[in-house]
Amino acid sequence: MPIATVNPANGETLKTYEAMGAEEIERRLQLAEATFRTYRTTGFVDRARLLLQAASLLEEDQQDVARMMTTEMGKPIKQSRAEVAKCAKAMRWYADRAQELLADEEPPDADVKDSGASRVRVRYRPLGPVLAVMPWNFPLWQVIRFAAPALMAGNVGLLKHASNVPQTALYLEDLFHRAGYTEGCFQTLLIGSGQVDEILRDERVKAATLTGSEPAGRAVASTAGEMIKKTVLELGGSDPYVVMPSADLDRAAQVAVTARVQNTGQSCIAAKRFIVHTDVYDAFAARFVEGMKALNVGDPMLDETDVGPLSSEQGRTDLEELVDDAKRAGATVLCGGHELRRPELPGWYYPPTVLADITRAMRIHREEAFGPVATLYRAADLDEAVLIANDSPFGLSSNVWTRDEADVDRFVRDLEAGSVYVNGMTASHPAFPFGGVKRSGYGRELSGHGIREFCNITTVWQGA
Repeated sequence: MPIATVNPANGETLKTYEAMGAEEIERRLQLAEATFRTYRTTGFVDRARLLLQAASLLEEDQQDVARMMTTEMGKPIKQSRAEVAKCAKAMRWYADRAQELLADEEPPDADVKDSGASRVRVRYRPLGPVLAVMPWNFPLWQVIRFAAPALMAGNVGLLKHASNVPQTALYLEDLFHRAGYTEGCFQTLLIGSGQVDEILRDERVKAATLTGSEPAGRAVASTAGEMIKKTVLELGGSDPYVVMPSADLDRAAQVAVTARVQNTGQSCIAAKRFIVHTDVYDAFAARFVEGMKALNVGDPMLDETDVGPLSSEQGRTDLEELVDDAKRAGATVLCGGHELRRPELPGWYYPPTVLADITRAMRIHREEAFGPVATLYRAADLDEAVLIANDSPFGLSSNVWTRDEADVDRFVRDLEAGSVYVNGMTASHPAFPFGGVKRSGYGRELSGHGIREFCNITTVWQGA
């Protein structure tokens, strides 16, 4: 895949880049290693000052950065602006809290005495250069939620961004440099996916984090395992959205539309499978379909646009194939479908679509639909709702709509997911751990859990 900015709203190639050669990659690896030796000794006050300056610069750049992201991957412009604001918020959150999150821990006195020590501490120390392999769908947020905690912990970052968002990748490197970080603290590697393996095998790279597809995660995890390096993986998701009889149906249906089409449906934590109790299925389906039909599909640079183009022509083709397979196997199209694609729009658009009568024989039941396509399931009771929700290789997040606390207890106990959102839409927040189970990956980002993922958790034992 070429490293290029291709506007998905019209298919126009705006800028192309040459992949870095071996000499430049080596220079940057040397720089990362040398910089880490010094940066690791800086204090939290200095690290926070730099990160807060980066946050301020990002806020000043908000309009330009939002337009750049929308141009590169098609996100509706109002969502791009929100993404910039969210990144600045996360940077400030870690700048304010990292020292507390990574403070030395002292075990209970009884355990210290029992060990024969006069004092025992647990200290969090940085690992070194961390390779981040990041996706295009949230081109700023995915990077910042790695970079902010990693830099505050004393690590340095090497970014391999998706090949279709090179301008965003280069902007991020420039942002940290303008904020006052030395050059080697955060570097963008303009490389293809085929060059990741060699870099990950380099002894100077101490760990890796990847957000992306399951095949990409398998490749990185395999190499990292061979090299015995720490990894955090956030992969695909096919999140269930369960609606029970006691739910506020109007609110549940309204949020369901947003939950499905956020980022034009190209989000791992977007709700994708809507599992509705039979007692309220018809009422919810009517409201949900009406809301999906009302969405404004169009130019992502316009504030009134709800759904923009998919990021690539291949992405649209993949979505069409999933829908075609479901239709051949008996799915009912309640709205949308690619026969109704807007032909007057030159880019890679796909209409908001709802499919019903889904069965286990359909690919869309077990594969992630990365676009504005929702699947509807009818559940006879709570037990069947749980069975359908867990009948997926993924386990990233989940949504439950009910006002019955007994229902809540059951879903929290039994859903196989990294998060359970009750009467609300899944969203990431810097204060709460984020990640999944099963084929959605392992490890956690954000919160105290996220900042400690790339730390050497060191026991310091002192005798009398």
